[in-house]
Amino acid sequence: MGRTDQRRTDEAAMAVALEEAEAAAAGDPADVPVGAVVVAGGQVVARGRNRVEAEGDPTLHAEVVAIRAALDVVGRRGLQDATLYVTMEPCLQCAGAILLARIPRVVIGCDDPKAGAVTSLYTVLGDSRLNHRCRVTRGVLADPSARLLREFFRSLRRA
Repeated sequence: MGRTDQRRTDEAAMAVALEEAEAAAAGDPADVPVGAVVVAGGQVVARGRNRVEAEGDPTLHAEVVAIRAALDVVGRRGLQDATLYVTMEPCLQCAGAILLARIPRVVIGCDDPKAGAVTSLYTVLGDSRLNHRCRVTRGVLADPSARLLREFFRSLRRA
């Protein structure tokens, strides 16, 4: 697949992740609007959105929700050829889940300078001391991903 084709594929999958982020924003108003999708075999096999506040569970970040759903569909081995698309850079918890699931590629919308564990604060997914590493593509649909987050935090500050 050429670079242009890969970019189009990445943008299409990230658009689905953005739909999940928007759904998170429309759900519990306290949930940070982050969305994630897992693509395997060229198809979206699972979706996830932050449900931390809605469910009262700090582990229910979009990435973890999507990974758990993907495991139900394709099983653990199926994730070894999958790509995870997420609208905001994963935190330490999610980076750990990505590594343990052996997902080979992660595509990120916008960076998270306060808690990002991929490039911002830590480089967990590329750490050579670990037995699994991921290829990372950053900045896919970064502007709409960041805009959704800015609007969310702006509304929190107003309240």
